[in-house]
Amino acid sequence: MSVAGPVPSRVLVLWFPDWPLRAALGMPPHPPTAVIQAGLVHACTASARERGVRRGQRRREAQGLAPALRLLPADPDGEERAFQHALRTIEAQAPGVQMLRPGLAVLRARGVSRYHGGEAEAAQALTDALTASGYPEVRIGVGDGPFTAEIAARRATTRHLVIPVGESATFLAPLAVAVLGDERVAAFLTRLGMRTLGDFARLPEQDVRDRLGERGARLHALARGADSRPLVSRPPTPELTEEVEFDEALAQSDQIAFAVRRTADALVVALDEAWLVCTEVRIDLTDDEGRIFSRSWLHPTCFEALDLVDRVRWQLESLTTQAGDDARMFRGISRVRLVPVAVDDAAHHQPALFGSGPDERLHHALSRVQTLLGHDGVVTGSVVGGRRLADRQQLTPWGERVVIERDPALPWPGHLPDPLPAEVFSPPYPVPVLDETGEPVRIDERGLLSAEPRIVEGVGVRAWAGPWPVHDRDHEAAPLDRVSRGARLQLVDEQEHAWLVLYNMQGGWYAEGRYH
Repeated sequence: MSVAGPVPSRVLVLWFPDWPLRAALGMPPHPPTAVIQAGLVHACTASARERGVRRGQRRREAQGLAPALRLLPADPDGEERAFQHALRTIEAQAPGVQMLRPGLAVLRARGVSRYHGGEAEAAQALTDALTASGYPEVRIGVGDGPFTAEIAARRATTRHLVIPVGESATFLAPLAVAVLGDERVAAFLTRLGMRTLGDFARLPEQDVRDRLGERGARLHALARGADSRPLVSRPPTPELTEEVEFDEALAQSDQIAFAVRRTADALVVALDEAWLVCTEVRIDLTDDEGRIFSRSWLHPTCFEALDLVDRVRWQLESLTTQAGDDARMFRGISRVRLVPVAVDDAAHHQPALFGSGPDERLHHALSRVQTLLGHDGVVTGSVVGGRRLADRQQLTPWGERVVIERDPALPWPGHLPDPLPAEVFSPPYPVPVLDETGEPVRIDERGLLSAEPRIVEGVGVRAWAGPWPVHDRDHEAAPLDRVSRGARLQLVDEQEHAWLVLYNMQGGWYAEGRYH
């Protein structure tokens, strides 16, 4: 019996070949020309490639192959400005496009494919619209994630290529490992005799992680067709901004929230007419002295009018709290401005045929509790990167989209590997770790124990492991907050409790966590 995996995130990637040259020279064909960045060929025209010029070549090598080669300096800002017209053309057909880089864009397949009756039909409609706008060279790939879809776009022999659901690994298997874009990993795999993504994908995931770290594990996931990069919506047009100005400055949050309700309704209506929803909004509050207090708010799905009013109220309450320390901080608000920062296609947020059931009730219940307790009254936890256990927890107010501050997929030298303690003490609390004579166990500059640990928090120690050094660059933090230099031990006491203890060279032993 097979177990169904997660539903893949279908996306369309739109690739505009040789975009740096297109942005600089206009419509092809062009004479032999190359864009140079850091002394290497960044992009080149088709006529230059016919003479052997390739991306990544040194400038002198390229000029030796094509003496008449015209060289242009790279202009990333100009490329991005020129790409805005293409993005606006895409948005007119399917809102919610994200620019990966100039000449490469991605959008969710669900909404546009449902509208046109299928993924191939949607890709054809987009290519037709772009061709009519002056971009006949565009190629579109559709697949289970941006990586697979981009490869499909680059290898499309026609105007688009659709990789069926669940067929990413089969499509990627015969491709060379160089398409992963990591020269060091590709060279290492080639030396081991693995020249294709299929060879790489067949390796056990844990073995890849142990040998190549988190970066290698990420590339291994791409080779298997498991690409889970989230899409970030393109910023909306300024016309969607709504604001309200008061004849007299208002100081009561309830008065301001009531006055803002009509403005919030107008913003939601404007978004509905554009078949958009807002997932991130910036609220600008202008006081009676002309000072502007701004804050951006995220939402896990999309903002309704009541959600916007709640955010205005919470922002006002935070200003009122600050005013307790500074009497001139906040006297009254004369203008409220609602600015959509990120929008998405409304088709991605339509409810199911029979409703969303318990999830919807849960969201409304917790949002109600949050309204009573304040913005930070209900939070959700996320695992982030860090060396210490307490650093790997991030709390996000309910209703906001989680934005990871430290990527857990990045290498964190000195972090504790799995399995992690079930109970984490934040901050760590002092705990005595003693030897058989009752003296505190110490660790010297070379990382050696002064004696074997025999007692932890008054209980005998049955087994122990370590020490493992811990180094941190934050030398000014308090000992209870962060260890700048020390070591870890794992201890099992006679009551079958397993401890993770941390030795600080400046402050003794601290209990960091406990296993259950």
